[in-house]
Amino acid sequence: MARPAERHLASAPAAAPAHRFRMRVYWEDTDAAGIVYYANYLRFIERARSDLVRAAGIDQLALQSEAGLTFQVRRCEVDYLAPARLDDVLDVETTIEDLGGASIGMRQVVRHQGVDLVAALVRLACVGRDGRPKRLPASVRQALIDYCASRGEC
Repeated sequence: MARPAERHLASAPAAAPAHRFRMRVYWEDTDAAGIVYYANYLRFIERARSDLVRAAGIDQLALQSEAGLTFQVRRCEVDYLAPARLDDVLDVETTIEDLGGASIGMRQVVRHQGVDLVAALVRLACVGRDGRPKRLPASVRQALIDYCASRGEC
């Protein structure tokens, strides 16, 4: 039996409708052939995660300056299914899969015109100034729960 990390990400069902972040592919995102360079998808999904956190009302700058906490990628598993090209409009869908004591699990899918291009499972760790994991503040946890509940998502 395959471990969860070994399953094909594109076949993993989303828990509920996702947060959507729309973006366009520019020259800076592509190689000479106009195809998105594989590492740039990590930037795309980072932007979408940050947008979800912002939409939930979490001020990451205040969290860092006042509590000394940041969200850092602990694990990222990516399946590249099809390429995006110059000038494509992409939708990055992010679903919160689980909230751990000091982490957030997310599933992200990059789509173009309804076609899955990239699927990723991401585990974010809440980390203190000392670089060690810290519990998610109750306010952050509640903001994410409320955001998902208010939209019928995540």
